[in-house]
Amino acid sequence: MRRIKLTIAYDGTNYAGYQVQPNGNTIQAEVEAVLARMHGQRVKVVASGRTDARVHAKGQVLHFDTHLQMPADRFVKALNAMLPDDIHACSAEETETSFHARYGAKRKEYRYVIRQDVDPFRRHHAVTVTYPLDVERMRQALAHLVGTHDFTSFSVTKAEVEDRVRTIYEAELVETGEEMYFRFVGSGFLYNQVRIMVGTVLDVGRGKYEPLDIERMLAEKDRRVAGITAPPHGLYLWNVNYEKVD
Repeated sequence: MRRIKLTIAYDGTNYAGYQVQPNGNTIQAEVEAVLARMHGQRVKVVASGRTDARVHAKGQVLHFDTHLQMPADRFVKALNAMLPDDIHACSAEETETSFHARYGAKRKEYRYVIRQDVDPFRRHHAVTVTYPLDVERMRQALAHLVGTHDFTSFSVTKAEVEDRVRTIYEAELVETGEEMYFRFVGSGFLYNQVRIMVGTVLDVGRGKYEPLDIERMLAEKDRRVAGITAPPHGLYLWNVNYEKVD
Protein backbone atom coordinates (compact mmCIF):
# COMPACT_ATOMS: atom_id res chain seq x y z
CA MET A 1 0.00 0.00 0.00
CA ARG A 2 1.14 3.54 -0.79
CA ARG A 3 0.17 6.68 1.14
CA ILE A 4 -0.91 9.74 -0.84
CA LYS A 5 -0.90 13.27 0.51
CA LEU A 6 -3.67 15.18 -1.24
CA THR A 7 -4.35 18.93 -1.07
CA ILE A 8 -7.83 20.11 -1.99
CA ALA A 9 -9.73 23.39 -2.15
CA TYR A 10 -13.49 23.73 -1.81
CA ASP A 11 -16.39 26.11 -1.63
CA GLY A 12 -18.28 24.99 1.46
CA THR A 13 -21.52 26.84 0.63
CA ASN A 14 -23.55 23.78 -0.30
CA TYR A 15 -22.09 21.36 2.24
CA ALA A 16 -22.89 20.38 5.81
CA GLY A 17 -19.19 20.57 6.62
CA TYR A 18 -16.14 18.47 5.85
CA GLN A 19 -16.78 15.35 7.94
CA VAL A 20 -19.18 12.58 6.93
CA GLN A 21 -22.46 12.75 8.85
CA PRO A 22 -25.86 11.04 8.62
CA ASN A 23 -27.75 14.06 7.32
CA GLY A 24 -26.38 16.39 4.68
CA ASN A 25 -23.76 16.13 1.96
CA THR A 26 -20.13 16.62 3.00
CA ILE A 27 -16.73 17.19 1.44
CA GLN A 28 -15.36 13.94 2.83
CA ALA A 29 -18.27 11.95 1.41
CA GLU A 30 -17.71 13.39 -2.07
CA VAL A 31 -13.97 12.68 -2.07
CA GLU A 32 -14.39 9.17 -0.69
CA ALA A 33 -17.11 8.39 -3.25
CA VAL A 34 -14.77 9.27 -6.12
CA LEU A 35 -11.88 7.30 -4.63
CA ALA A 36 -14.21 4.31 -4.16
CA ARG A 37 -15.07 4.43 -7.87
CA MET A 38 -11.38 4.52 -8.75
CA HIS A 39 -10.45 1.65 -6.43
CA GLY A 40 -13.54 -0.54 -6.61
CA GLN A 41 -13.77 -0.46 -2.82
CA ARG A 42 -14.13 2.00 0.04
CA VAL A 43 -11.13 4.25 0.64
CA LYS A 44 -11.00 6.25 3.87
CA VAL A 45 -9.46 9.71 3.79
CA VAL A 46 -8.03 11.48 6.84
CA ALA A 47 -8.04 15.28 6.92
CA SER A 48 -5.89 17.82 8.75
CA GLY A 49 -9.06 18.90 10.53
CA ARG A 50 -12.79 19.42 10.14
CA THR A 51 -14.48 22.49 8.75
CA ASP A 52 -18.08 23.39 9.55
CA ALA A 53 -21.03 23.91 7.24
CA ARG A 54 -20.45 26.81 4.80
CA VAL A 55 -16.76 27.09 5.73
CA HIS A 56 -14.33 27.03 2.80
CA ALA A 57 -10.82 25.73 2.25
CA LYS A 58 -7.98 26.83 0.03
CA GLY A 59 -5.48 24.24 1.24
CA GLN A 60 -7.11 21.36 3.12
CA VAL A 61 -4.71 18.41 3.38
CA LEU A 62 -5.83 14.77 3.31
CA HIS A 63 -4.13 11.42 3.23
CA PHE A 64 -5.30 8.03 2.02
CA ASP A 65 -3.77 4.66 1.27
CA THR A 66 -3.96 3.10 -2.17
CA HIS A 67 -2.95 -0.07 -3.97
CA LEU A 68 -3.10 1.66 -7.36
CA GLN A 69 0.28 1.96 -9.03
CA MET A 70 -0.30 5.07 -11.12
CA PRO A 71 1.93 8.11 -10.45
CA ALA A 72 0.72 10.21 -7.53
CA ASP A 73 0.14 13.32 -9.60
CA ARG A 74 -2.31 11.40 -11.80
CA PHE A 75 -4.73 11.35 -8.88
CA VAL A 76 -5.25 15.09 -9.38
CA LYS A 77 -6.54 14.72 -12.93
CA ALA A 78 -8.60 11.64 -12.10
CA LEU A 79 -10.25 13.23 -9.07
CA ASN A 80 -11.04 16.50 -10.83
CA ALA A 81 -12.71 14.61 -13.66
CA MET A 82 -15.26 13.19 -11.20
CA LEU A 83 -15.50 15.63 -8.29
CA PRO A 84 -18.19 18.34 -8.22
CA ASP A 85 -17.14 21.74 -9.52
CA ASP A 86 -17.01 23.20 -6.00
CA ILE A 87 -14.30 20.75 -4.88
CA HIS A 88 -10.89 20.80 -6.57
CA ALA A 89 -7.84 18.58 -6.13
CA CYS A 90 -4.82 20.90 -6.14
CA SER A 91 -1.89 18.51 -5.75
CA ALA A 92 -1.00 14.95 -4.80
CA GLU A 93 2.26 13.33 -3.82
CA GLU A 94 3.39 10.00 -2.46
CA THR A 95 4.64 10.26 1.10
CA GLU A 96 5.94 8.08 3.89
CA THR A 97 3.40 5.68 5.35
CA SER A 98 4.02 7.35 8.70
CA PHE A 99 2.66 10.67 7.40
CA HIS A 100 -0.58 11.69 9.10
CA ALA A 101 -2.59 14.63 7.79
CA ARG A 102 -4.01 15.49 11.19
CA TYR A 103 -1.41 14.55 13.77
CA GLY A 104 1.55 15.63 11.65
CA ALA A 105 0.37 19.21 11.17
CA LYS A 106 2.67 21.78 12.81
CA ARG A 107 0.95 25.02 11.80
CA LYS A 108 -2.39 25.96 10.30
CA GLU A 109 -3.39 29.20 8.68
CA TYR A 110 -6.96 30.45 8.65
CA ARG A 111 -8.30 33.57 6.99
CA TYR A 112 -11.60 35.32 7.61
CA VAL A 113 -12.91 37.72 4.97
CA ILE A 114 -15.15 40.71 5.64
CA ARG A 115 -16.38 43.60 3.55
CA GLN A 116 -18.23 46.79 4.44
CA ASP A 117 -20.41 47.16 1.37
CA VAL A 118 -23.06 44.79 0.09
CA ASP A 119 -22.01 42.67 -2.88
CA PRO A 120 -24.51 39.93 -3.79
CA PHE A 121 -21.81 38.07 -5.71
CA ARG A 122 -19.72 37.71 -2.52
CA ARG A 123 -22.57 36.88 -0.15
CA HIS A 124 -21.42 33.27 0.33
CA HIS A 125 -17.69 34.02 0.56
CA ALA A 126 -17.33 37.16 2.70
CA VAL A 127 -19.25 38.51 5.68
CA THR A 128 -20.74 41.96 5.25
CA VAL A 129 -20.21 44.30 8.21
CA THR A 130 -22.22 47.50 7.81
CA TYR A 131 -21.18 49.32 11.00
CA PRO A 132 -18.03 51.51 11.17
CA LEU A 133 -14.82 49.75 12.24
CA ASP A 134 -11.69 51.19 13.81
CA VAL A 135 -8.96 49.18 12.09
CA GLU A 136 -6.18 50.38 14.39
CA ARG A 137 -8.08 49.26 17.51
CA MET A 138 -8.63 45.86 15.93
CA ARG A 139 -4.94 45.48 15.16
CA GLN A 140 -4.11 46.34 18.78
CA ALA A 141 -6.57 43.67 19.94
CA LEU A 142 -5.07 41.05 17.64
CA ALA A 143 -1.62 41.63 19.13
CA HIS A 144 -2.91 40.38 22.50
CA LEU A 145 -3.93 37.05 20.96
CA VAL A 146 -0.41 36.23 19.74
CA GLY A 147 1.51 33.80 21.93
CA THR A 148 0.70 30.70 23.96
CA HIS A 149 -2.55 31.05 25.90
CA ASP A 150 -5.44 29.11 27.32
CA PHE A 151 -8.18 29.94 24.79
CA THR A 152 -11.13 28.67 26.85
CA SER A 153 -12.88 32.03 26.48
CA PHE A 154 -12.55 31.72 22.71
CA SER A 155 -13.91 28.20 22.30
CA VAL A 156 -17.30 26.57 22.65
CA THR A 157 -18.31 25.70 26.20
CA LYS A 158 -18.68 21.98 25.54
CA ALA A 159 -15.43 21.39 23.69
CA GLU A 160 -14.27 17.86 22.84
CA VAL A 161 -10.81 18.47 24.32
CA GLU A 162 -9.79 19.39 27.84
CA ASP A 163 -6.47 21.03 26.96
CA ARG A 164 -7.34 24.43 25.51
CA VAL A 165 -3.82 25.83 25.40
CA ARG A 166 -2.79 26.80 21.88
CA THR A 167 -0.06 28.95 20.34
CA ILE A 168 -0.80 31.68 17.81
CA TYR A 169 2.31 32.70 15.88
CA GLU A 170 0.73 35.42 13.76
CA ALA A 171 -2.51 37.42 13.92
CA GLU A 172 -3.05 40.29 11.54
CA LEU A 173 -5.67 42.28 9.67
CA VAL A 174 -4.96 42.86 5.98
CA GLU A 175 -6.83 45.45 3.91
CA THR A 176 -7.29 44.60 0.22
CA GLY A 177 -9.34 47.31 -1.44
CA GLU A 178 -13.05 46.62 -0.93
CA GLU A 179 -12.39 43.74 1.47
CA MET A 180 -10.20 42.97 4.45
CA TYR A 181 -9.27 39.70 6.03
CA PHE A 182 -8.06 38.42 9.36
CA ARG A 183 -5.11 36.05 9.12
CA PHE A 184 -4.24 33.63 11.93
CA VAL A 185 -1.33 31.18 11.96
CA GLY A 186 -1.20 28.82 14.91
CA SER A 187 -0.15 25.44 16.21
CA GLY A 188 -3.79 24.38 16.06
CA PHE A 189 -7.21 25.81 16.80
CA LEU A 190 -10.11 24.84 19.03
CA TYR A 191 -13.62 24.35 17.69
CA ASN A 192 -14.98 27.77 16.61
CA GLN A 193 -11.89 29.51 18.01
CA VAL A 194 -11.17 31.57 14.90
CA ARG A 195 -14.79 32.65 14.51
CA ILE A 196 -15.02 33.70 18.16
CA MET A 197 -11.74 35.61 17.96
CA VAL A 198 -12.97 37.40 14.83
CA GLY A 199 -16.32 38.21 16.39
CA THR A 200 -14.62 39.59 19.48
CA VAL A 201 -12.12 41.70 17.53
CA LEU A 202 -14.96 43.09 15.41
CA ASP A 203 -16.66 44.09 18.67
CA VAL A 204 -13.45 45.91 19.59
CA GLY A 205 -13.54 47.63 16.22
CA ARG A 206 -17.07 48.89 16.82
CA GLY A 207 -16.22 50.14 20.34
CA LYS A 208 -17.93 47.49 22.46
CA TYR A 209 -14.64 46.40 24.03
CA GLU A 210 -11.20 47.92 24.46
CA PRO A 211 -8.19 46.23 22.83
CA LEU A 212 -6.74 45.46 26.27
CA ASP A 213 -9.93 43.59 27.21
CA ILE A 214 -8.56 40.64 25.20
CA GLU A 215 -6.04 39.99 27.99
CA ARG A 216 -8.83 39.99 30.58
CA MET A 217 -10.90 37.58 28.50
CA LEU A 218 -7.99 35.17 28.17
CA ALA A 219 -7.35 35.30 31.91
CA GLU A 220 -10.98 34.65 32.89
CA LYS A 221 -11.26 31.42 30.85
CA ASP A 222 -14.98 31.84 30.43
CA ARG A 223 -16.75 31.79 27.05
CA ARG A 224 -19.35 34.28 28.33
CA VAL A 225 -16.81 37.12 28.59
CA ALA A 226 -15.77 37.07 24.91
CA GLY A 227 -17.65 38.37 21.90
CA ILE A 228 -19.98 36.84 19.36
CA THR A 229 -19.19 33.90 17.09
CA ALA A 230 -18.74 35.31 13.59
CA PRO A 231 -20.74 33.62 10.77
CA PRO A 232 -19.14 30.59 9.07
CA HIS A 233 -19.09 31.69 5.42
CA GLY A 234 -16.25 34.20 5.86
CA LEU A 235 -13.85 31.52 7.11
CA TYR A 236 -11.21 29.73 5.02
CA LEU A 237 -8.76 27.01 5.99
CA TRP A 238 -5.93 28.53 4.00
CA ASN A 239 -2.85 26.39 4.52
CA VAL A 240 -1.51 23.49 6.57
CA ASN A 241 2.23 23.23 7.19
CA TYR A 242 4.04 20.05 8.23
CA GLU A 243 7.55 21.43 8.68
CA LYS A 244 9.01 21.64 12.16
CA VAL A 245 8.63 25.01 13.90
CA ASP A 246 11.90 26.50 15.13
